[in-house]
Amino acid sequence: MIRVGVVGYGYWGPNIVRNLQGLDSTCVEMVCDKSSSALGRVRKVYPTIATCSDPSEILTSSSIDAVAVITPVWTHYELAKKALENGKHVFVEKPFTSNTEQAQELIELAARKKLKIMVDHTFLFTGAVKKIRELTESGALGDLYYYDSLRVNLGLFQHDVSVIWDLAPHDLSIMDYIIKGEPEAVVATGERHLNGVEDVAFMTIYFPHNVIAHINVNWLSPVKIRTTLIGGQKKMLVWNDLVADEKIRVYDKGVKIASGEGIRDVLVSYRTGDMWAPQVEQLEALHVELGYFADCIKNDQTPFNDGEAGLRIVKMLEAAEASIHKRGELVRL
Repeated sequence: MIRVGVVGYGYWGPNIVRNLQGLDSTCVEMVCDKSSSALGRVRKVYPTIATCSDPSEILTSSSIDAVAVITPVWTHYELAKKALENGKHVFVEKPFTSNTEQAQELIELAARKKLKIMVDHTFLFTGAVKKIRELTESGALGDLYYYDSLRVNLGLFQHDVSVIWDLAPHDLSIMDYIIKGEPEAVVATGERHLNGVEDVAFMTIYFPHNVIAHINVNWLSPVKIRTTLIGGQKKMLVWNDLVADEKIRVYDKGVKIASGEGIRDVLVSYRTGDMWAPQVEQLEALHVELGYFADCIKNDQTPFNDGEAGLRIVKMLEAAEASIHKRGELVRL
């Protein structure tokens, strides 16, 4: 049994505790939060779990094997570092850290200590993303052309990070998981309207072989939209995460260009075939992810959403932030 301490019991913390308690391989030993009312909720739901207001009680405890850091991003580095220094595996809410230097230091520390880092890129464990990965890996879509994602809603406004640092890690981690090859450059634009950080932003990520990705994140939308389009040489895919059925639709549509003798003799033909909706697993992604975290610890395996994966996302977030501050200037990675 892997004994886990959870630091942070705000928005996401209760989901972490519930799923850890629901696994046969893990149990929550202690929950930490600065809010007395949050700790009161813990004691009401889980009377056998110890509580504290000082993270050091968890980070230095000899009865805890792993720590889940579910706190604002600016606190991740110090909490994760202290946990690793005290011999504990670490599960960290996204984004991994506030900058690349912090991420690299934690990765090196974990390697020296032979400990696991997992970054909470929950969407990678959804049935939909697993199916998209399966389709792209099998070549069903052909060579990828583009990845286009829209993640917008009204709120929830953050005061310590911009909409890019809050929402884009979801789409960047999915993109990183699906598109092969390292991104080459980022262009981003955004604007601040209400609380001093960007609440509307657009990112464009350039990959080798003419693959392009675009991500639109927005806290000021009148409607909630979670839609991703992926275009390939053979087929195209639409993923709508807000519908209950047919979350993924694959379209046998495409364009073919044949050149004639002259420069104006370009022949464009369009292919329109069937649409099909592959079956998608209906499992709670966080439950699957935390079970995978426990398995990686028990079997000494490196998770695919490890510190290196978290570092790749932080690099793109930093590049996007730099591009926004330069009014959309291209930033190479």
